[in-house]
Amino acid sequence: MNVSRNIDAHICTLFYLAVMLCLSSLILTYCWVLFGMGIVLSIKQTRSREIPYGRYAGKSNSRRFIPAKLAWFLQELPSFLVPMLLVWRSGWRCGMGRMLLLSLFCAHYFQRTFVYSLLTKGRPSPLYIVMSALIFCSVNGFVQGHYLLHCAAYDDSWLTDVRLVTGVTLFLLGMAVNVHSDYILRNLRKPGEITYKIPKGGMFEYVSGANFFGEIIEWFGFAVATWSLPAFAFAFFTLCSIGPRAYNHHRFYHEKFADYPKSRKAVIPFIF
Repeated sequence: MNVSRNIDAHICTLFYLAVMLCLSSLILTYCWVLFGMGIVLSIKQTRSREIPYGRYAGKSNSRRFIPAKLAWFLQELPSFLVPMLLVWRSGWRCGMGRMLLLSLFCAHYFQRTFVYSLLTKGRPSPLYIVMSALIFCSVNGFVQGHYLLHCAAYDDSWLTDVRLVTGVTLFLLGMAVNVHSDYILRNLRKPGEITYKIPKGGMFEYVSGANFFGEIIEWFGFAVATWSLPAFAFAFFTLCSIGPRAYNHHRFYHEKFADYPKSRKAVIPFIF
């Protein structure tokens, strides 16, 4: 009985250390891994447009693919749930600055998990892509939440700091572009239609990947608002992972439609 109690005590102690104390070395390692993964992923996607999900997934095998609604729900949920569990474990003693920043992060993934996943009309996703995304969202959700709760220091003056104000503004603008662009894409085709169409309206008048542009702005805004290395590493990874996808979409539209707007860029308005 005593041995069992000692084991339980050690487990509780390890859990406390993993959740309540700043794991600075682990977080720094994670950031460098994100930088490296982002560069590798960017090079891989730029060289090949065969990105195995969405329009590039090919024909689906029901045993290896998951319906789009379920796939998006499962893979995005950890990024919302894990930070919320960390906040609950801390006893909700976060302070206004931390709570605001965590709310931004969780708001994005609440929308992706409970709104976007239910509305999406996308194609089934490969099982291994969903599992990879689920693992990444779990780890990233933990790192971002843990850093804000137990590593970062935000005093009361941070609420009026120009970095926070600028970052929150960018985040909200990016999220608005992202959500509005998803709305445009969902309503491109009438029920039963399977042909591709040129998206029009909103930021699609300027870039082919308006939804991707919005999400990139979101996470760089979040990085400015938190002024943290983990958030910047995540923003960089996001740019490297969906930036090339936007470029591939841009090439796809130009090859498919002879009348595709020549002035429209891939992902960054007026630039690229």
